[in-house]
Amino acid sequence: MNDAAHPTTPRQDATSIWHAGLDAVRARPLVTRSIRFDGDALCIEDVRIERTQFDRLIVVGAGKAATAMATGLLDAVQDVVPVSGWINVPDGTQSDLPGITVHVGRPAGVNEPTEDAVIGANRILEIVAQAGPRDLCIALISGGGSALLPAPSAGITLDDKVAVTRWLSGAGADIKELNTVRKHLSRIKGGGLLSACRAGRLVTLVLSDVLGDPLDLIASGPTVMDPSSGADAIEVLRKYDPQQTLPPSVYRCLQHPRKSDTTGNMPHDIVVLGNNPLAIDEAGIRAESLGYNHVMQSARESEGLAEDVGRHLARMTTDMLRRGDSAHPVNCLISGGEPTVRLAPPERRGKGGRNQQLVLAAYEELLKHDLTPQQWEQVCILSGGTDGEDGPTDAAGALIDAQVHRRAREAGLNVQDHLQRNDAYTFFLHCGGLLITGPTGTNVCDVRVAVIKNSSCF
Repeated sequence: MNDAAHPTTPRQDATSIWHAGLDAVRARPLVTRSIRFDGDALCIEDVRIERTQFDRLIVVGAGKAATAMATGLLDAVQDVVPVSGWINVPDGTQSDLPGITVHVGRPAGVNEPTEDAVIGANRILEIVAQAGPRDLCIALISGGGSALLPAPSAGITLDDKVAVTRWLSGAGADIKELNTVRKHLSRIKGGGLLSACRAGRLVTLVLSDVLGDPLDLIASGPTVMDPSSGADAIEVLRKYDPQQTLPPSVYRCLQHPRKSDTTGNMPHDIVVLGNNPLAIDEAGIRAESLGYNHVMQSARESEGLAEDVGRHLARMTTDMLRRGDSAHPVNCLISGGEPTVRLAPPERRGKGGRNQQLVLAAYEELLKHDLTPQQWEQVCILSGGTDGEDGPTDAAGALIDAQVHRRAREAGLNVQDHLQRNDAYTFFLHCGGLLITGPTGTNVCDVRVAVIKNSSCF
């Protein structure tokens, strides 16, 4: 499976496979490769814009990958066309960019709207509204953009929006449900930025963090006219807030449909540069190069609870162990998605994220199968968010292997207790199972890797 002179462990292989998927969707090189000047035209993938049609380029956007995307854009165009603009980013991802204001809209690890993000969102609306017919506007949109582009509708406060976000997230709402509500409480989401833009042309570059790449849901679709209605948003709230404990202003706002500005005829193109399937494909290529017989799957819709996904992954892993003597055994599973977590009450809640919760649930399931010490040495299950930020933690995710298992046993850690309290971070911190990457400059949901390796290979 590997060079006999340089044997590797299941953990090393799983980590290598996961990082290959991550590297394939890093935003800066994705953007740089997608843009070129072809004679007298600017080409962005298949979109061709004659240089005579615009005098300057205005860049706006938001998301966890916005700085990396803007850097890649400048790599490609800054010596050819004047560039100015504004992007909202999380703390820890910012850098100085010529002509572009990189505005920190929220702290690291706190994926909620803030007053700073409101200031930035309002400035972005002003910039696009002041653009003219000789301007080309490029919007850079990536995951995390919803929290970084808060522009509350009339009658809605920032506190109202935070309350809705926390309530829905804590109740286990998926991204479609969450963003459906967000769009109808905002002046910039659900096509609000598109309606405000007065440039001669708008091109949106997207790094997708929503399964199936529904353009109206990625960062709540600021440049995509909203196909949902206020009634759709109310249905979501009825599901998760049947007692109507959320602020009355939220319900009043949703009962009055937003006015959409559809009078403009501005040319608008949307280009999806990267997504979860791209990461999964590249991870599979790395697995094959390491000698694994792998299967791959990228979810196209909500997967449900992280605990259920983790337990299922653990059962599939034990099945691979049992089939190890067959002629061509599958010994590597690569999957992508974004499950949800139902949070414990605040007074009991610990620290963690969906990937850490998923791996801890997988570990709980593995313990039920009474693996032998030799079997434990063959196993590694890893799950991590490609943005490097799993919940309100400094970890991208977690992994379980023989080493983590031994340390957990030696420390006497209670798996069920940590799982029930959403305290997976503390669990893996104690036994060396955290996956730490720092901000990655991308965001295309989660990548999971499970490997089974013959112990004679390492």
